Amino acid sequence: MIRQPAVAGAFYPGDAAMLRQTLNQLMEPPSQPTGSEQPKALIAPHAGYVYSGRVAGLAFARLAPFAANIRRVVLLGPAHRVVVRGLALPEADGFSTPLGEVAIDREAVRVLVGLKQVSVSGAAHAQEHSLEVQLPFLQSVLRDFTLVPLAVGDASVEEVAEVLDVLWGGPETLIVISSDLSHYLPYDVAQKKDHDTVEKILRGELLDSFQQACGALPIDGLMQAARRRGLTPRLVAQCNSGDTAGDRHRVVGYAAIEFLEGGKVGNA
Repeated sequence: MIRQPAVAGAFYPGDAAMLRQTLNQLMEPPSQPTGSEQPKALIAPHAGYVYSGRVAGLAFARLAPFAANIRRVVLLGPAHRVVVRGLALPEADGFSTPLGEVAIDREAVRVLVGLKQVSVSGAAHAQEHSLEVQLPFLQSVLRDFTLVPLAVGDASVEEVAEVLDVLWGGPETLIVISSDLSHYLPYDVAQKKDHDTVEKILRGELLDSFQQACGALPIDGLMQAARRRGLTPRLVAQCNSGDTAGDRHRVVGYAAIEFLEGGKVGNA
């Protein structure tokens, strides 16, 4: 059973050729190099590509030099449409986008279903956009990979961190956390709030409100697990919808942050 795309043609182009062209534009690397270390984890936004696609694209473009290393993607995002206790795996064997199908990592599923906080819910994934919009980026940059998609609902930070610990692996495993920042604030207010949120993440401090980020729980779970391993967060890009395709009266904030193993890394 394949989970069919729910937001193709709305959040991103539904035509494969147009989608590839859009991704190429969004992932065009900046003129200055962004680092030579392989990211272990990324935080990327999940709005429509016209709003947040460039910020997400700059994060995923960082994976290009390491594409041959990455064979599995653990993808966590907030459950927007269905109430979920803990974290929910899909019933599907794969996820489809206009660029093709991505197989679910069945061995990872077998391991995760033994955890009390993990359930299986087709409904939680059927219309969920937070995970789907990341897949075309991953399909565009990676050569061949399996997917572990998890919709995060009512869970503790430690429950999320435990799932990431179980799947952490080595350079073959990439963790992606899907989250936007503040929602529907005036432009200037959002800029300050989102700046404070990003700075908190870069300092390794847990978030304390969904008003800071709709994916606050998966972000906090990642930071908990990353702190134990000494990973360093680094800002890749940041903006809000008022900088891209929206008005400035009610904006949504976006940031891309990578987590690197090794020494200290300054902010971009």
